[in-house]
Amino acid sequence: MVIKRSLYPFLLAHLEKPEITIIAGPRQCGKTFLINLIIQHLQNNGQRTLLLNLDIEEHKKYITSQKELIDKINLEFGGKQGYVFIDEIQRKENAELFLKGIYDLGLPYKFIVSGSGSLELKEKIHESLAGRKKIFNLSTVSFFEFVNFKTNYSYEGRFEVFFDIEKELVKNYLTEYLHFGGYPRVILSPTITEKQDTIRDIFQSYVERDISALLHLEKSEVVYQLLRLLSENVGNLVNISSLADILGISAPTVKNYLWYLEKTFIINRITPFTRRTGREISKSPMVYFMDIGLRNFVDNTFAHELSSASIGFNFQNLIYNLLREQVSETASVIHYFRTKDGVEIDFVIESGSKIIPLEVKYTWKKSAPYALRSFANKYQSEPGRVITSENFYKQINLPVIT
Repeated sequence: MVIKRSLYPFLLAHLEKPEITIIAGPRQCGKTFLINLIIQHLQNNGQRTLLLNLDIEEHKKYITSQKELIDKINLEFGGKQGYVFIDEIQRKENAELFLKGIYDLGLPYKFIVSGSGSLELKEKIHESLAGRKKIFNLSTVSFFEFVNFKTNYSYEGRFEVFFDIEKELVKNYLTEYLHFGGYPRVILSPTITEKQDTIRDIFQSYVERDISALLHLEKSEVVYQLLRLLSENVGNLVNISSLADILGISAPTVKNYLWYLEKTFIINRITPFTRRTGREISKSPMVYFMDIGLRNFVDNTFAHELSSASIGFNFQNLIYNLLREQVSETASVIHYFRTKDGVEIDFVIESGSKIIPLEVKYTWKKSAPYALRSFANKYQSEPGRVITSENFYKQINLPVIT
């Protein structure tokens, strides 16, 4: 059985738009699977398609120039309308200018391209293809997609009722997800040993093929050490100077590495919420991993029983990922809040004029923490929420600004 992705219907809908469809996301998160699914859908409806995968040597010759590609498309489509798919577009140098030039010719072809978190996709394409593209960010499988898959899609669209009734089963699914994360190949691996081998392959492929090449590193140990330090500090302040001292590199180099790790879909950084009162921490970021299983692998806890502290931080990471997914197409921003005297709130959502403070506790039976009440009074925010493993499926829905 395949894992359905919630992004799929949005990609289908965008096929009718003239703009280039760009699917961006981490290596092996399911981009090629979605492309093949879309191609099958189009072919079933009698549409012409062409797939070029730039990981395949034979296909690279067709994009050495814009003329080569157009000649290949005309050969396949006979000058008629069709859909052109280019997988792993980051392998093409100056991909943004290459695509811009073809798009501006006004040919009767729809282009759908994908890439594994390259700088071209996240930076240059964003600027050079303004008004010519829409980027769809695909993450690894979300927790709700995971539960849908585990329950054979029997409760699709009825999650709240299912979660209310099957509390023990949901807890088991949550425990599994907090251990192994959401990479499709990991989820589909039947044994722990195979899951471990799969996540190792994904990580090594990323370090060796992506990040080391981008940073021009002969040895990747420093990247691994940095990721290990970050994995140990999920949900805590990141001190750039301390990381630089531990790693034996400069602070600007640490900042550069963090920027690359974020642009290649491994981590996300969030900044502090501040109104410049003098008591708030206003500079240090916090880091969360795009995939919890990868975080556990780096932390050497992937196939081991997690401590209560690790479960708590992984759950906080999960909530961040769910929040990020919810606000990704809006003007809302996720922050954290912390003062110099130790008052802290895990997440503060700024959504237009609304401010929504959220505290994450894996288990919690008490009333709202003092920090939430104090924050709400001081900043005239929305009432604070405590998100727990028992109520997160209800509390995660926020009134955000689109």
